[in-house]
Amino acid sequence: MAGLLIALVVVEYLVLPQIAGARRSLDLLASVSVPGLLAGVLLEVAAIVAYAKLTEAVLPVGNRPGLSALLRIDLSTMAASHIVPGGSAAGAGLGYRLLTDAGVRGTDAGFALATQGLGSAVVLNVLLWLGLLVSIPRRGFNPLYGTAAIIGTLLITGFALAVVSLTRGEERLAGVVIRIADRIPMLDGEGLRRVLSRVAERLRVLGADRPLLIRASLWATANWLLDAASLWVFVAAFGYRVDLDGLIVAFALANVLAAVPLTPGGLGVVEAVLTSALVGFGAPRGTAVLGVVVYRLVNFWLPIPIGGLSYLSLKLGPTSSREDRAAALRRAAEDSIAEADTPRRWAEDRGIKLPGGEEAGPLR
Repeated sequence: MAGLLIALVVVEYLVLPQIAGARRSLDLLASVSVPGLLAGVLLEVAAIVAYAKLTEAVLPVGNRPGLSALLRIDLSTMAASHIVPGGSAAGAGLGYRLLTDAGVRGTDAGFALATQGLGSAVVLNVLLWLGLLVSIPRRGFNPLYGTAAIIGTLLITGFALAVVSLTRGEERLAGVVIRIADRIPMLDGEGLRRVLSRVAERLRVLGADRPLLIRASLWATANWLLDAASLWVFVAAFGYRVDLDGLIVAFALANVLAAVPLTPGGLGVVEAVLTSALVGFGAPRGTAVLGVVVYRLVNFWLPIPIGGLSYLSLKLGPTSSREDRAAALRRAAEDSIAEADTPRRWAEDRGIKLPGGEEAGPLR
């Protein structure tokens, strides 16, 4: 895994700028807007604060830490999800522990994390769909728009159908899924039923509390829009202003595809999709490459050391020794790795049966 990460870093920060053209890249670096770079960093900070406000919104008023503690918890989980394979699972596990350590009841912490993930995913897909509604009539169809349109339409339609099916006919849907899954060799009907049951319960709780749903939606939207604005500013700092519809489609499509757990935090996937999409929407390649590289330095890499320091501030006092801080950080890394999804666990949690059993070593 370390070798893969090193290879991705080399491709991202050394190969891509070379492809963009060495002289052109140097010219762009010489003329970059420093105030623009600072504005991009501030927007990314604001996006992280909005995510902490989302965490605050989905926790009960009488059973939640202060915003400062929630911000450090979210930064800690973000750092874990950026360095561990299957990072979202490791980040969620760390977030649950930190929330309960801060006094949040286990059921409230679990519900908050589930609501965060579900709400953010839905808002992101809605943004993608809205961007497509504006972009396609303006620009017409081409392979880029067509692919994005199909993905966005399928995701939104699938989510709407899933909500209706799960909230109004869970048992009937579960019966159909089990019957179909039992006829497919690699699917586990009972495992899929458990997945459906968990999702249905989350949806019922969300649907019954409209104020919670509104607050969560607003903060999730603010998080994504501020993050997208940061990308826009970083690209603009190198001399190109992306149209709003192109920005939203490129940003949302990259983050939707990054949800597939191939690399931690979508490393490599986000960069490739963003660069290709921005070029497709008219950005010069050198500008798109450098804008995306700087954006990901702030969006992906910077939260890792800051998240580590945030974790230490939560677990240790300001007077702790260097050895204590190092030991605490090692324990956090070991716990996050232990809680990350293995391919077998990831598949079984989603009702997929992999060949082999206990003897199948590496997959376990």
